[in-house]
Amino acid sequence: MDTLVSPAHASESGLLRVMTCGSVDDGKSTLIGRLLADTHAVMRDQLDQLAADSRRHGTTGEDIDYALLLDGLEAERQQGITIDVAYRFVTTGKRRLIIADSPGHEQYTRNMATAASTADLAIVLADARKGVLVQTRRHSTIAELMGIRHVVLAVNKMDLVDWSREAFETVETTFREAVAHAGFRSVVAIPMSARTGENLTREGDNTGWYHGPTLLEYLDAFELEAGGDPHPFRLPVQWVSRPNADFRGFAGTVATGRMLVGGKVVASGSGQPARVARIVTMDGDLSQAAAGDAVTLVLDREIDVSRGDVLAAEAAPLEAADQFSAHLVWLAEAPMVPGRTYLVKIGARTVSGTVTRIRHRLDVNTRQELHADKLELNDVAKVQLSLASPVAWMPYGESRDLGGLILIDRQTNATVGVGMLDFALTRAANLRWQELDIDKAARARQKGQRPAVLWFTGLSGAGKSTIANLVDKRLFAMGRHTYVLDGDNVRHGLNRDLGFTETDRVENIRRVSEVSALFAEAGLIVLVSFISPYRGEREAARARLAQGEFLEVFVDTPLEECAARDPKGLYQKAMAGQIANFTGVSAPYEAPLSPEIHLRTTQATPEALAERVVTVLAERGLIEP
Repeated sequence: MDTLVSPAHASESGLLRVMTCGSVDDGKSTLIGRLLADTHAVMRDQLDQLAADSRRHGTTGEDIDYALLLDGLEAERQQGITIDVAYRFVTTGKRRLIIADSPGHEQYTRNMATAASTADLAIVLADARKGVLVQTRRHSTIAELMGIRHVVLAVNKMDLVDWSREAFETVETTFREAVAHAGFRSVVAIPMSARTGENLTREGDNTGWYHGPTLLEYLDAFELEAGGDPHPFRLPVQWVSRPNADFRGFAGTVATGRMLVGGKVVASGSGQPARVARIVTMDGDLSQAAAGDAVTLVLDREIDVSRGDVLAAEAAPLEAADQFSAHLVWLAEAPMVPGRTYLVKIGARTVSGTVTRIRHRLDVNTRQELHADKLELNDVAKVQLSLASPVAWMPYGESRDLGGLILIDRQTNATVGVGMLDFALTRAANLRWQELDIDKAARARQKGQRPAVLWFTGLSGAGKSTIANLVDKRLFAMGRHTYVLDGDNVRHGLNRDLGFTETDRVENIRRVSEVSALFAEAGLIVLVSFISPYRGEREAARARLAQGEFLEVFVDTPLEECAARDPKGLYQKAMAGQIANFTGVSAPYEAPLSPEIHLRTTQATPEALAERVVTVLAERGLIEP
C-alpha cells in the first residue's frame, strides 16, 4: 500500500517500532487502520476503495471498516482475522512509527513472536466487554520474553460498554495483576474506541473521568531510554564479500557498540586480531559504525573469518559456549521432546543442537512454573540447550541479535521454535576431548576394515534382528570385527529406565547413537537393530559419524505382514488397546526417504537379504570381499 510517509519529515523524536497484540477480534487492525487514516497516511483513492471494500467485506455496517486497510490477504478479509504480520509506516508530525499488526489467533502465535522480536513498545489490546483473555496473557508474556519493556494497554470498544469507567478499571486492574511480576518498566492504560477514534487520535467526548493522553499523544511523547549502547562492539558476519581478488570484506549489521576506522577487532572463531582498515557502505565509506548500521568491514590483514563468526572489539572478546539456559516459545504442531536434534540459529551461525531438559513450562494465566515432559504448540518454557559446537553469544537482554535463537526442523526446514539465551551453563566448561594415541583409523587398520554403523530400521516384526544377526554371522565368519546393538537387549540394561512414550523413544535412540559412535571409534562394524520410528533421530545418529560411515538399512515389511507374523504377540495386544504407543498401531513410523540399503522382506529370504547387505559393504570398500 502506498503511503504519504517521507523520512525527510521525521522529527528529532526519531523512529519508534511498535507492535499491536492481543486476542482475536480485540480490534488491532481497526486501531492501526484508523491511525493510518487520521494521520493522513492513506491516499484519497485508497479511502474510496476502502469504502467500497467495507460494503463488500466489512463488519461495521454502513461505517468504514478500517481493519480492511491491514487485512491484505483474501483469506483475512473473508474470515475477518489477521493471519500475517502487516507492517505500516506512519509519520505523526512529531516522529516516525513502524507499526506491526500481529495476528491474535492462537494458531499464528509464531507471527506475533516475529513482530515482538524487533519492537520497542507493545500495544496490548483488550476488548472492554471480554477483558483479559488467555491470548492477552500469552502475548504479554511473549512480549516480555522478546525484550519489550514498555506496554500500552489499549482497552478497546469502550463505546460498546457505554464508556463505563468501572469496566475500564476492571480490565486495567486484571491486566496489571497479570503482569505484576513481568519485567515491564512501564504500563499505561488508555480507554478508547478504535472504530470511532476516541482517545486514539482525538480526545474522547465520553471519558471525562480519564485525564491521560490519547494513544497518538503517548506515542509522540514516548522516549526510549537514553545513555547510548553500553556494550562493546559486536558484528555478526552474515556474508564474506569477495567481488574480486583485491577486495575482501565482512558484511553484517552491527549488533552492539561502536567501532572506528583503525580500531582493533578479533574474530570469534579463530581468535585472530586485526585492525579495521575501512568501513564500507553503499553510500560510501564511514569513519565509524554503531549498533544498527549495515556495513562491510575491511581489515588490514588476512585473518580466518567466515559466515557465522562475530567480529568483536579486541579489548572485550566475545564469549563462546555450547550449553545454555534459555527460554523457548514452541511454534510447531508436532510437540518438542528433549533429546531431539534441531538446527539452531544464533546470530548468523547455524549448528545442530538439542533441548536436553525442560526445566519448567510457564502457565501464561498464572505464571506458575509447571513440570513438562514435552512442549506443545505455543507453550513457553525454560529449557537447557546443548549445541554441537560453541557459538559466540550474548544474553538476550543485552543483544537480541546475538541472544536470540531459532530452532529449525532438520527434515522440513521449518521454524519450530524461537528462544532467548539467558546464560551459559558452566558444567562442561572444563571438559576437553581427550586425544588418544591410538585413533579410530589405527584401530580400523588393525582389523582390516573400515568402521561403520549399519542402522536397521523397520516396524516391530519386520525382521530387523533376524537379518542383522545373519549379517553379523557372515561378517564374523569372514574375520570381521562387529557388534550388534539390539533394541530389546539394550533395554535390559543401558535403557531399562525408559518407557515407550515419544520422549522416551527419542532418549532411547539418542543413547544408542552415542554408544554406536563410540563403537565405531573402536574400529568396529556396528549393527544397530531398533525400530527407531522418527527420521529426525536417525538423521541425528548419522550426524554423529563421519561421511560414509552410517548406512541406513530399511527393513521394509508391510504392517499387515508384521501383524500376521506377530512373533511376540504384541500387535494383538496393541490392537486390543492393551499396549499404548505401539509403533504402526497407536504411534507413528516415519519410513526412510532414501536409505542406503532397502530390503523388501516379502520379495526375498532373510538369508538373501543378509547377503545383499554384505555385498553392499564390500562395494563401498568397508570390508574386503
